Amino acid sequence: MLGGNKADSDDAAAKKKYSRRDFLATGGVAVAAPAIIATATLTAAAQNAGTPIPRSQGYIVFDSRKCIGCTTCMMACSLTHYGEQNLSLSRIQIIQDSFGKFPNDLSVNPCRQCVEPVCVRYCPVGAAHADTANGNVRVIDEQKCIGCRMCLKMCPQQPRRTVWNSKAGKSTKCDQCINTPYWNEKGGPGGKQACIEICPMRALKFVTEAPDQEETNGYQVNLRNDNWLRLGIVDDSRQTPPPPIGGGAPGGGPGGGAPGAKPGGGAPGGGPGGGAPGAKPGGGAPGGGPGGGAPGGGPGGGAPGGGPGAKPKA
Repeated sequence: MLGGNKADSDDAAAKKKYSRRDFLATGGVAVAAPAIIATATLTAAAQNAGTPIPRSQGYIVFDSRKCIGCTTCMMACSLTHYGEQNLSLSRIQIIQDSFGKFPNDLSVNPCRQCVEPVCVRYCPVGAAHADTANGNVRVIDEQKCIGCRMCLKMCPQQPRRTVWNSKAGKSTKCDQCINTPYWNEKGGPGGKQACIEICPMRALKFVTEAPDQEETNGYQVNLRNDNWLRLGIVDDSRQTPPPPIGGGAPGGGPGGGAPGAKPGGGAPGGGPGGGAPGAKPGGGAPGGGPGGGAPGGGPGGGAPGGGPGAKPKA
């Protein structure tokens, strides 16, 4: 053998040997792993079937009509939990549809904290659990998580409310900011949640009563006031927004006239009776008599030079 050591080459060849037995053993483990996890999952579900899970003492509801899709809540979530701005690590998800029309152009998707949490029921190792020390909030212990993704598979919502952390190879979910290494605030029920605190539109709210559990209907709430109605943001297309204060056109005077109008609703600069600019009381033309006639007309609205009550010539 040129330029080599035979002993070294023999050692290398011995290390490269991979017997049929080794191949079958390794392949068997790879094939059996999913079956083992599935069996463990069913076992865990069977064991937990008769065990009641206490209700969470806190829920995040939202108003998607107020949300502007800025994803500030997502940034705050990843920053407080992981110290980095990464939308993929956020535990609240804002999904936008570029082709959708308001109010169906985006959706707000926080964890529902389900009354009957299947992620907790089917976790084979108990990583997903109700944190009884913090208001029974449904959380995932990343230290216990084995990365089987069973919680993601079992979550009935779209998108899944459990989020895969590709960097750690673990599942995560909203913990209502109970464990935020990069935020010095108490979270959970009775504390603060970063997404709610930072939302510029106040489109998120923390409540203590469990919303309706049918899909997400109970989590979509109205967080708007009358000011939003005046902008035309209404729940029902048949609902007419209230008029501006005073009842007139935008910028109108107290009587509802055009912009700059005086009391009485006339045009800009009009007299008290609402006539043209420069008109005298009674609303006539500029220079008209008290009865509103033509310029120079006498009382009663006659033609120029006409006496009281005179009618204009035909």
